Amino acid sequence: MPPPADIVKVAIEWPGAFPKLMEIDQKKPLSAIIKEVCEGWSLGNNENFALQIADATNFYITEKNRNDIKNGSILRLTTSPYQTAVQLHERIQSSSMDAKLEALKDLANASRDITFAQEFINLDGISLLTQMVESGTDFGDLLSFTLTAFVELMDHGIVSWDTFSVAFIKKIASYVNKSAMDTAVLQRSLAILESMVLNSQDLYHKVAQEITIGQLIPHLQGTDQDIQTYTIAVINALFLKAPEEKRQFDEHIGDILNCPLTEMAHILAQKQLRSIILSNVIRSTTAINDEMAHQLYVLQVLTFNLLEDRMMTKMDPQDQAQRDIIFELRRIAFDAECEPNNSGSIEKRKSMYTRDYKKLGFINHVNPAVDFTQIPPGMLALDNMLYFARHHQDAYVRIVLENSSREDKHECPFGRSSIELTKMLCEILKVGELPSENCHDFHPMFFTHDRSFAEFFCICIQLLNKTWKEMRATSEDFNKVMQVVREQIMRALTLKPNSLDQFKSRLQNLSYTEILKIRQSERMNQEDFQSRPILELREKIQPEIMELIKQQRLNRLCEGTCFRKISSRRRQDKFWYCRLSPNHKVLHYGDLEESPQGEVPHDSLQDKLPVADIKAVITGKDCPHMKEKGALKQNKEVLELAFSVLYESDEYLNFIAPDKHEYCVWTDGLNALLGKEMTSDYTKSDMDTLLSMEMKLRLLDLENIQIPEAPPPIPKEPSNYDFVYDCN
Repeated sequence: MPPPADIVKVAIEWPGAFPKLMEIDQKKPLSAIIKEVCEGWSLGNNENFALQIADATNFYITEKNRNDIKNGSILRLTTSPYQTAVQLHERIQSSSMDAKLEALKDLANASRDITFAQEFINLDGISLLTQMVESGTDFGDLLSFTLTAFVELMDHGIVSWDTFSVAFIKKIASYVNKSAMDTAVLQRSLAILESMVLNSQDLYHKVAQEITIGQLIPHLQGTDQDIQTYTIAVINALFLKAPEEKRQFDEHIGDILNCPLTEMAHILAQKQLRSIILSNVIRSTTAINDEMAHQLYVLQVLTFNLLEDRMMTKMDPQDQAQRDIIFELRRIAFDAECEPNNSGSIEKRKSMYTRDYKKLGFINHVNPAVDFTQIPPGMLALDNMLYFARHHQDAYVRIVLENSSREDKHECPFGRSSIELTKMLCEILKVGELPSENCHDFHPMFFTHDRSFAEFFCICIQLLNKTWKEMRATSEDFNKVMQVVREQIMRALTLKPNSLDQFKSRLQNLSYTEILKIRQSERMNQEDFQSRPILELREKIQPEIMELIKQQRLNRLCEGTCFRKISSRRRQDKFWYCRLSPNHKVLHYGDLEESPQGEVPHDSLQDKLPVADIKAVITGKDCPHMKEKGALKQNKEVLELAFSVLYESDEYLNFIAPDKHEYCVWTDGLNALLGKEMTSDYTKSDMDTLLSMEMKLRLLDLENIQIPEAPPPIPKEPSNYDFVYDCN
């Protein structure tokens, strides 16, 4: 007869004594269980004791988490969180440096547990740590463990960041500003500054007064990638929280926009920053890890988001300064500067301007300013056109004159093309969107030039003109050309070119003819037969294929996945793992110290969730962890990767998948466990692929074509290379 569900068998340790095997009744109060354990070892004052998980975490057992205790767990009897907090509060004030160091090490380790953290904070422990930092008497390991404990305590979100004094901020900033500082102290200090900036607008102003981009740059020139990562994270935080008037400047014309003169140094520092990141981080001999890739991606997104203001600004057709830019485009294209303004009648000049604006490819030939009233791309399109005309003048003049000499129906309209291309590039690079918490998709080539977006445009507008000619397009084909150009750009970007020149050369290999070949190849691979017998056969074998997909999804859940823990306070390298039991009845999950290299065994995952207890799978913005307010929680990409499992008593197990594929695998698998339909895009794609393969195999079988069980052997390397192949 199986034991009752509320009884768990555990081993309990106590220093200096043999471990006890014990049955715990989960219906009994935790205090009664602790009392029983203490009496077994003849220990009095049982209220001063508590139970801990005997693993690397040493987390306390509480009424909230006691259900996490499983059969076979090893527990440890130890002093209560309150008693431990009192002892450590006293020990870290010891006059002995050795005793103080050991106490701070213990505090840094214990502070990861929220139960202990609450007790220590109630003793005004945070204030004590800040006073120790402000005093400036501790250095080296003493200071390192003090800051580590502070970071761990603040990560629980119990204390508001707004409570800290200017003196504390100055002291933390001083550790960052020093040229030679202990690596551990510097790392913790950078982490604290990042959290301050992200969690308090008031602290942003105070931190911004203490550190500058110039003071952070030396940390990027070192070789420690962790320090470089934290440094870029601080820069990103400052960038993200900076007031609009300090972030917005006109990259394209070179003038500061709504920005005081004191910000000029900030902008110049950014240019220096880009080249330093390129040479010391991106082109470093050290491989870029996921966290660094994420921070570079965030910096890339925030840099491109500076363009949002221009992208969403309509042109004022009555603004003479803006109209002068259009006149400048005309002057460069047709070398019209020698024409006096008063030559000829007004009507003649208007007629000449209208003719030239038509050659430039504007939709409105009379008043081209109207073309730039569409947002997006607004004034950003005009900025790009002017940059192209000034910095790539020969290419600009060639494109304009080349198209103005073609027949009307075959000319590629430069103005219209530039506006639509700018809009497309903004969509591809997601200008104006917040960075995703899970993305690592940075492009090295955008760090190779101070005006990378404008240069990106210049390459793509020349590609557009080339593709237009290759397609022999007319004005009716405009949208088709734009679709091909988008495909060319996207395919080149997926190859992650290291420079803009490399991007340009890869586009050269993706001609319209090559795109047609790729499309034809993909079409053949996805060939679909529409005759009635084939459709009937498809319908007949579809349930078999769906069952196959279901089994694959469940097998993937059995293998398990490592998920990153997301915190709104600061990004952390904390992980947890979840996998389905082989009998498909239980979800095993638990925290990990680091990202695993392979599968994590079931017995190392402390927590369980019976599949029978699962009520529903919730996705997207309906997930409870997506409803919480956080600095980067509400952006589109994170919402697309979020899902939650609802089980008894309205409890949730919350996930953020590492990528779209894992999201689809898990939501499909969980729905399959619940007997619901699998509806993800990947299921449809897998169904189409497997059906197509199965159909082809069955049709080959009808033709009595034997398919070998094993692949043919790989041909041997020829011994004699002196031969000629006759192509005819």
